[in-house]
Amino acid sequence: MKTITEIKKVGRGDRYHLFLDDEYFGTYEAEILAKSAVKTGQSYDEEFFEKLKIENGNYACFNRGLNLLEKTMKTEKMLKDYLKGKGYPKECIARAIEKLKSYGYINDEIFAETFISSYKNVKSKRKLLYDLMSKGVDKEIIEEKLNEMTNDEDERQKCLNLASKYMKNKECDIKTKQKLYNHLAGKGFDYSLVSYAWEKIESGRN
Repeated sequence: MKTITEIKKVGRGDRYHLFLDDEYFGTYEAEILAKSAVKTGQSYDEEFFEKLKIENGNYACFNRGLNLLEKTMKTEKMLKDYLKGKGYPKECIARAIEKLKSYGYINDEIFAETFISSYKNVKSKRKLLYDLMSKGVDKEIIEEKLNEMTNDEDERQKCLNLASKYMKNKECDIKTKQKLYNHLAGKGFDYSLVSYAWEKIESGRN
């Protein structure tokens, strides 16, 4: 058995430091302590405190994730990495994510749609694919959304627009051509699209 010797409020929030037998045991949410009717001077066995720790971890992890998602949309992987970086146990993270998904706060399909809509005019399809994969979105979902929201003509025009912007006030010489190719390749455009853009720009200046 261990005895709760002190419950000390942390700052202005609803969190408390819990001390058992005068030793720090952890920081707990007020709601969890109230739910378990925890009070100074009470004694409980190891099983009670282990259950309290799990409930507190689940509660804190879920709310930390919810607070983040209310500010900005994240993929499942991005949220998992964020919570892991905050030190939450993987079991708590898994439970929090499943709960957030069931409430509709995490939806990788909607994230992909929003991301593509925001960047489809400045990023190539390939770059959009790589960026979304790095954020944990399934490749099949990304390809499906890209096919729905972009087409080959848009891709050509996008490449031409970016090339024209890059070539503003620059000469159409071999050195600049190579730099343009490198610049657009870095954005995910393939050789044929960059060649198309170069030829359009070069012919327009002659």
